[in-house]
Amino acid sequence: MLLEQLVGAAQKIVIGQRESLEHLWTALVAGGHVLLEGVPGVAKTLMASTIARLSGLEFRRVQFTPDMLPSDLTGGLVYEGPGRFTVRKGPIFTQVLLADEVNRAPAKVQSALLESMQEGQVTIGEESYPLPKPFWVLATQNPIEQEGTYALPEAQVDRFLFRVEVSYPTSEEEEEILRRWARHQYPEPPAPLLSASKVLDYQDQANRVEVTQRLEQYIVRLVRATRAPEAAGIKGWQHKIAYGASPRAALALHRAARARAFLLGRSAVLPEDIKAVALPVLRHRIILSYSALAEGISSDSFIQSLLSAIPY
Repeated sequence: MLLEQLVGAAQKIVIGQRESLEHLWTALVAGGHVLLEGVPGVAKTLMASTIARLSGLEFRRVQFTPDMLPSDLTGGLVYEGPGRFTVRKGPIFTQVLLADEVNRAPAKVQSALLESMQEGQVTIGEESYPLPKPFWVLATQNPIEQEGTYALPEAQVDRFLFRVEVSYPTSEEEEEILRRWARHQYPEPPAPLLSASKVLDYQDQANRVEVTQRLEQYIVRLVRATRAPEAAGIKGWQHKIAYGASPRAALALHRAARARAFLLGRSAVLPEDIKAVALPVLRHRIILSYSALAEGISSDSFIQSLLSAIPY
């Protein structure tokens, strides 16, 4: 099974975090960007660099800061003399970009990143330059510290296929991390299992995985229920949801379920595939009301209710 092989190879470097690794591999094959959210020190950067290396893709990490300019990310025109300019491309011209602490950058930088995520190109001066293929953005943000940050616009958040919440390791995993660090027993960097052409081939094959009409109707019912939960038979949520998911969420569920089915060696999507990707696809596309936030309710609990209530 391809997913087991890829996750197993990554776990030789990254201790634990199996669910997060599964979601990352699924997003790569689906061709969708990922927002990684977790406290510092839970291996977000290590996961990104490990998957990039195993994929045989070029990897760059950019630390986003409040004083960052769009040209620090995209590059710009360099003056060479009277009437002469040359283009100097920035770090975004890579195959895997880790946008570390993306919510620390101001709006103009986030806008430049948004163009690259949506269009696969960068505009420098009056010219547009295509980005390498595949082009995959992994953005991280810290859910605790909010000082000196800029909230990501909803339009940009919606461009991420997944929002993956990276949790703390278990006690056994943390002991293993400690042993490796104390004894300097670091694994050798993994040899690439894939290549850029292989990743593109996998993405193409995943797009050909079959989704029956009944499953497509199930996806639409799930997404529409986020907008009118009471009408879908989900009691107690009507006034806790400010805005439900848009049609882009249905497209994301469709893409992600196909990629997961392909990685599991199947030529057709099953309901389990849709349910497995529902949390990372929907959690950042559902906006809770102020009363729900005041009660400490999470969108994850609503999605779980949704999956239980909406029949296949």
